[in-house]
Amino acid sequence: MNQATATPPKSAWPRNLRRLILFALSTYLAIVVMLAFLQRTLIYLPSRQSRIEPQDAGLPPGRVHTITLNSDDGLELRGWHLLPAGQTATDLRQCDEQLALGRPVVLYFSGNAGNRAWRIEEFELFTQLGCDVFVFDYRGYGDNPGSPSEDRLAADATAAWRYATQTRRIEPRRLILCGESLGGGVAVRLAAEQCVAGTPPGGLVLRATFSSLPDVAAHHYPWLPVRWLLVDRYPSVERMPQVTCPILHIHGRRDSIIPIELGRKLFDTAPPQSAAGIPKRFVELPSADHNDILAVAEAEFQAAVGEFLKQLAGCTEMQEAR
Repeated sequence: MNQATATPPKSAWPRNLRRLILFALSTYLAIVVMLAFLQRTLIYLPSRQSRIEPQDAGLPPGRVHTITLNSDDGLELRGWHLLPAGQTATDLRQCDEQLALGRPVVLYFSGNAGNRAWRIEEFELFTQLGCDVFVFDYRGYGDNPGSPSEDRLAADATAAWRYATQTRRIEPRRLILCGESLGGGVAVRLAAEQCVAGTPPGGLVLRATFSSLPDVAAHHYPWLPVRWLLVDRYPSVERMPQVTCPILHIHGRRDSIIPIELGRKLFDTAPPQSAAGIPKRFVELPSADHNDILAVAEAEFQAAVGEFLKQLAGCTEMQEAR
């Protein structure tokens, strides 16, 4: 009698491996899809308030005044006009009288989080150097309606430029655009557009900003296809070659959010000098991270900005003498 040959059991390992791979792939794709749909909620982190009044700035009465502008799509955007240290005004007429004195006016573009009430120290640095400061919260930030996107923030920046130059009659050469972090992408775009249009600002100050948003995202999430996913890209490296006004870029060497290499990448694409002959300048702050520049390197930051303002003033005087 022949005894049946027993068939050895098949290993379950290949089947389990396939299941594991399919599970990992489906999880990865789910993360990618989720990030694609939620990307703007991760990029823009506004702090909303029903109203942000001048007294919230913690400055003496008369130093800060609420100003408003209307965007092209009909939104009313609120912001502040901060007068230089030691100067006060009681109403719009007196503010205009102050502006008519010819001081530099900083048009400030904030980063992706918070609202204007979070940045008093930044504004005060410029007012202590004798500048007026105009700052508007973007749409969807602070007490402003709407929701942010790259193109919408660019439209808000253009409206702020129009408010300064047309409503308040400030000459473009007196305006210094200052962009912080994500606001650097907004400021570079506005500066490039105005330079191409033949109405360049007096200068561009960049603080801890990037070459492009995909570069930043790829640094933090190298395992995700962020260069394909991002809708808002802020390609400052493509726009910087068109910026013909004087440029000052300040960046912390220890920046853990926007690595200094991405700041230098942007800086390297700028023209070597402005149309008026002022060399571009990159200031590296050895001890500073992204959000602590004024806490650990305020003196260096203020000195760099002060020197930049003197260069701009000297250039303006030379132009007026011709």
